[in-house]
Amino acid sequence: FSSSFFKAHCSPSSPPLPPLSLELIPTVYVLKSRHILCISLWKESVFLPEDQEEEEEEEETGCFSAMEMQSSAPTPPPSHGGEAPTKKGLVSTLMEATLRSSSFKEDSYFVSSLKDSEKKALEEFKGRLHKSDRFSNAAPDSKAPHVSMWGIPLLGGDERADVVLLKFLRARDFRVQDALVMLEKCLDWRKEFNADGVVDEDLGFKELEGVVAYMHSYDREGHPVCYNAYGIFKDKQMYEKIFGDDEKLKKFLRWRVQVLEKGINLLHFKPGGVNSMIQITDLKNMPKRELRVASNHILSLFQDNYPEMVARKIFINVPWYFSMIYSMFSPFLTQRTKSKFVIARENNVAETLYKFIRPENVPIQYGGLSRAEDVQSGPAKPASEFSIKGGEKVNLEIEGIEGDAAIVWDLVVGGWDLDYSAEFIPTAEGSYTIAVEKSRKMVYGDAPIHNCFTANEQGKLVLSIDNTNSRRKKVAAYRYVVRKSSSILV
Repeated sequence: FSSSFFKAHCSPSSPPLPPLSLELIPTVYVLKSRHILCISLWKESVFLPEDQEEEEEEEETGCFSAMEMQSSAPTPPPSHGGEAPTKKGLVSTLMEATLRSSSFKEDSYFVSSLKDSEKKALEEFKGRLHKSDRFSNAAPDSKAPHVSMWGIPLLGGDERADVVLLKFLRARDFRVQDALVMLEKCLDWRKEFNADGVVDEDLGFKELEGVVAYMHSYDREGHPVCYNAYGIFKDKQMYEKIFGDDEKLKKFLRWRVQVLEKGINLLHFKPGGVNSMIQITDLKNMPKRELRVASNHILSLFQDNYPEMVARKIFINVPWYFSMIYSMFSPFLTQRTKSKFVIARENNVAETLYKFIRPENVPIQYGGLSRAEDVQSGPAKPASEFSIKGGEKVNLEIEGIEGDAAIVWDLVVGGWDLDYSAEFIPTAEGSYTIAVEKSRKMVYGDAPIHNCFTANEQGKLVLSIDNTNSRRKKVAAYRYVVRKSSSILV
């Protein structure tokens, strides 16, 4: 297409035609005739100006005293600067723009904070429910059982009912009739599916627990977090075992609803409380074609019967084309919808999750410190968070260790790809430094460091994280406990 074609047929809001180079990318153009034209344009190299580069400090190494970092995360150490700006392709630039999450504000369930039109819709919704045959037979002054959802009577003045009703109204843009139809269909489905009793059923699938779909801890704002990872079904035998026929598929769907219902039981259904959860979906090795039927069933069930239950949807380990597709369709999504979506590439998982979830609550397979067995033993011990800039070496010093004391520590760096070592330095002059862990290369996918050491004399433990061979900034976290006899120094 020539430039004159675009001037004649494309609206002024369409993106400019980039110069030709090497890689094809799809781009959407809106024609003046209101038709949408999707074509493939060649990739353009983008040279970022210096003011977009991350500011660097002068010093090359940093050192933290762990004893001073007990109550808060450390200030990032100074780093060596002077790096030249780098060239980035258009694909990378668009992906980075997609990765940046929009500002997100969760919906309020205080009736006083609703718009006048929304208050009117809520009152009309309640009035329509009272007049409905289904609900009129379950009025508070009758002996018939109350119509309820998730254990909450939908009529009778319970403030929790307002939360439930507002979810259905918001799912239908406050169109009362549509919300009423949706609610009644949902009640029919819950009765037929016996959704209220599914939590207590033993459906088997022990091999899927903690792997495919599971609740794991909370985010920084108290939302329960549900993880989804379907890469296990890349194995054909496992796929056939779970989805081999219609009966197996139905059983899996029931199990998946069970996981969701367990998460919903953690919600408050109260104005000002936690009324939605976080969904994290791992796309690594996910067989798209094979899971298309199951995915469509799950999506349909959740959309029709669990409105407004997800505060934020985070996709991790996404392939590059997923980001490209999303960047193409995002202009057609509402700001409210876009604000709920976050996308993280494979080498950016920990950094993304740390924005929403504390490191001690992120599973170890995603760059956190939380193991499955930790969840069963009560609240996790808080970790100190810090970052390591490219070209920088950081030393974490844990001081005040007495003789015969044992120290246990955990350390994780998002994406790793750096060198790590640990040594014990005695306080007494003339004593020898002990190499607790010799320097070794830590690569992407390595589990967090979990180690212990018993000191024979007073001194300090120094954990060294050497990122001097990388230009990439990385997030990190660590925690420790010092034990001597019955006492514990944290």
